[in-house]
Parts: sequence; structure tokens; C-alpha cells
Amino acid sequence: MPRSVWVFDEWQVTWEDTLKEHHHPLVELARRAIEAFVRESRVLEPEAELTQELERQAGTFVSLHDGRGQLRGCIGTFLPTQENVVLEVIHNAIAAATRDPRFPPVRARELADLDVKVDVLTTPEPVSGPEELDPRRYGVIVQAEHSGRRGLLLPDLEGIDTVEEQIRICRYKADIGPQEAVRLQRFEVERYT
Repeated sequence: MPRSVWVFDEWQVTWEDTLKEHHHPLVELARRAIEAFVRESRVLEPEAELTQELERQAGTFVSLHDGRGQLRGCIGTFLPTQENVVLEVIHNAIAAATRDPRFPPVRARELADLDVKVDVLTTPEPVSGPEELDPRRYGVIVQAEHSGRRGLLLPDLEGIDTVEEQIRICRYKADIGPQEAVRLQRFEVERYT
């Protein structure tokens, strides 16, 4: 596998070195999962070092941004679908890079510029109305009462400052009309960069 190397005065720094110094282990895991799949069509095996994450289940989202800061992929699960968080991150990282319908699959030449974020979600809880939401603290799930269509938005997203914006975007994503009756749920995230 090609390695990126930067030379600063007399120091050599590899891409792997900078990754280990500056990113949470779940972000490193997501990046390695994407790289293994994009370069080798291989699904990364879980790592025993992430013991705590092997012992818990949670929904996760993996978000990718390109070198200009533009969204490049975001896929996740709000409830666990795998036996642990490590497998959940691997699965969602590959999906974010290759199966987000808004974007073509990530190519090998893009890997070095990808900014990867991992969100681990708490279990969603129902709320009685918008007054129990906060766009900085809570993500929101909006579900149509009759059709079951559902839209989700993570918390603390740049440019989304009100609960009304959160709900409007969720309705749009799920094709739920503005007058259609909905149920609301909220969740919190542990965000890793």
C-alpha cells in the first residue's frame, strides 16, 4: 500500500503517524475500514484493542467530508444492527464511502483528503414536542404517524441552529408533508474526530 510521507526539516511523518496522534480509535477504525474496502474490496476484521467498544451495542453514523469541507458521504444506524460498536462502525464506514445514494463511491485517490467523523448514538427516546429538543444537544428523528416514513438529523450541525430547521429537514428527507402528523424522538451522540 502506498504511504504518504511528509518531510518537515529533518522529521519524516507518515499519514499513519498523524492518524494515530490526532484521532480517536473509532475514527482510525473507520478510516482503515474505508481504505481496506476501497483499495482491496476487503472488509476489515474487528480489532481486540477496542475492548470497550466490543462490549457495547449502539447505533453509529460515519460522516465523510472532502478536502474542501464538503459532505462526501454519511450513513448510519440509529439503533444497533451489529453485535458491537466496532462492527457497527466498520459496516457504516464502508456504506458511507460506497453506498450513500447522493454521491459516487469514494475512489482511492480521495482517501488522503477525507475527513472522517464517527458519532455513537444513545437510544432514541420519544418527546412530546419541539420544546424538548435542542439542535446543539439532541439529534432528532421525525416519523410520520400513518406511513412510518422517517427522517433523522444528527445534532450540532453547522448552519442548523433551530429546532424548526431540524424538523423541516427531517420532514424533507423522509418526504413527510408539512401538515402530516408526526412523532418525534431525540438522541444524543458521542462525536469523535
